[in-house]
Amino acid sequence: MQSTPSSTSDGSEPNNVPPTTSPPSAPDLDIQYVPYESELQLPSIIDLIENDLSEPYSIYTYRYFIHNWPKLCLLAKDKDRCIGVIVGKLDLHNEEMRGYIAMLAVAKDYRKRRIGSSLVRRVLRLMKEQGADGVVLETEHTNTGAISLYENLGFVKDKRLSRYYLNGVDAFR
Repeated sequence: MQSTPSSTSDGSEPNNVPPTTSPPSAPDLDIQYVPYESELQLPSIIDLIENDLSEPYSIYTYRYFIHNWPKLCLLAKDKDRCIGVIVGKLDLHNEEMRGYIAMLAVAKDYRKRRIGSSLVRRVLRLMKEQGADGVVLETEHTNTGAISLYENLGFVKDKRLSRYYLNGVDAFR
């Protein structure tokens, strides 16, 4: 799925990365959105992603993204618990700066509270500020929740990648 960085679907700009409170739709929560700061956060990131994504990643994959693009790794926290994470990158691709959302995960008991959308909006804004011409990602073609989230944020399916994931499931890009 791909998108061109711009304002959000409702015309507003996503918030900056420094800690902020959750959107009004979740008044019962005090979610903080914070940037990646150190290797000490990596175990929480790995635990969350391993619980929610089907693709197994090695420690080197996490470090590749997080150490090369630390500003594009954001965490959603409820008190001291990491309840959401987004990991991205931005680099030159075919003479354009292209953003890539590598991983997005929200703890199951925190879904449907716009935390994932908030993380995506924040990282899209950061990518735009850093000169992204577009942003791509992949998601399993069976992951209707993720597909809906991304489509609501302006992403469109560009192509279907046959047997893209190690589990044999196709992906949409």
